[in-house]
Amino acid sequence: MIVDTTFLIGLLRNSPDAVRKASEIDVKKEPVFATTISVFELWQGVIDLQNKNKLDKIHILLDSIGLLTFDLESAKIAGRIHAQLRAEGLTIDPEDSMIAGICIKSDQAILTKNTKHFERIPELKLESY
Repeated sequence: MIVDTTFLIGLLRNSPDAVRKASEIDVKKEPVFATTISVFELWQGVIDLQNKNKLDKIHILLDSIGLLTFDLESAKIAGRIHAQLRAEGLTIDPEDSMIAGICIKSDQAILTKNTKHFERIPELKLESY
């Protein structure tokens, strides 16, 4: 399963929903991954990159899960998704298209609270919490 940035932020903030879902995943011993796109989103959201406590929490979280990259095949899939949605007037953030491309290429579901955007992608396996 690939966790979306919303889930990672929820864990960093100790959101009860995210913490509960993380516990369920842990019990199942299910492999968990984040994407390099989520790393980008986390870093752009950290206004004070000099805050050692915030950075330490992010590093600990990212070190505890696998990381999938935005490679050539993922980029092609993401580009197709983004173009198709734009043509249908259903635009989503480019980063969401990129994460979806990684999920589809990796044959992994996305875990997110952002179902509004991701549910527009029919071939994407979606799980909410």
